Amino acid sequence: MNNLPTVTKNLLIINVLCFFGMLVAERYGIDVNRFLALHFFMASDFNPAQLVTYMFMHANFQHIFFNMFAVWMFGRVLENVWGPKRFLFYYILCGIGAGLIQEGVQYIEYVTVWSHYLNVDLGNGVTIPMSEYLNVISTVGASGAVYAILLAFGMLFPNSQMFIFPIPFPIKAKYFVIGYAVLELVLGISGGDGIAHFAHLGGMLFGLILILYWRKKYGGGQQIY
Repeated sequence: MNNLPTVTKNLLIINVLCFFGMLVAERYGIDVNRFLALHFFMASDFNPAQLVTYMFMHANFQHIFFNMFAVWMFGRVLENVWGPKRFLFYYILCGIGAGLIQEGVQYIEYVTVWSHYLNVDLGNGVTIPMSEYLNVISTVGASGAVYAILLAFGMLFPNSQMFIFPIPFPIKAKYFVIGYAVLELVLGISGGDGIAHFAHLGGMLFGLILILYWRKKYGGGQQIY
């Protein structure tokens, strides 16, 4: 940990502390996600600050492990190239951008589907008002910012060879990023798995726009200052 750059190290620490804090709170009957997870903006539990806090909350151990592994693996590289301030700005902005895209997708769902119902059947004879159901829907995780990190790594080091399990041969970073984006798009359109795929794509979109802006403003090349 001592060899990690400052922002990457602190992002790992904060996310882990928030995760274990959530587990402790749950033992005392406190639902932290009600306050810190990102709710649909038309829900009564929504708070604009959730666009930041949601990216430090995670659903389970697997969720936080893979996100933090990606931050550790690729985030430290980007921070060493960009410096701590630019890397942190990129991480937070792309995380917020991912949340905004998720809100937009949920609004489209609301207009096309949810708004037609006054109540929602949860099964087993349980029915709740739509206003209450909107509070049930929430988004957590650093995945939007993480996918932005993957995109940045692929753009800065497009020809780096990567070994991705279970693929038995190395692939270039640029193809890895493109493949992941296509997969997320397909899964997002398919839907039904409870994963915010469009938030992932939103993080990548904001990352792409920001990197292209920096390149235009500061010139080409990998190092953007």
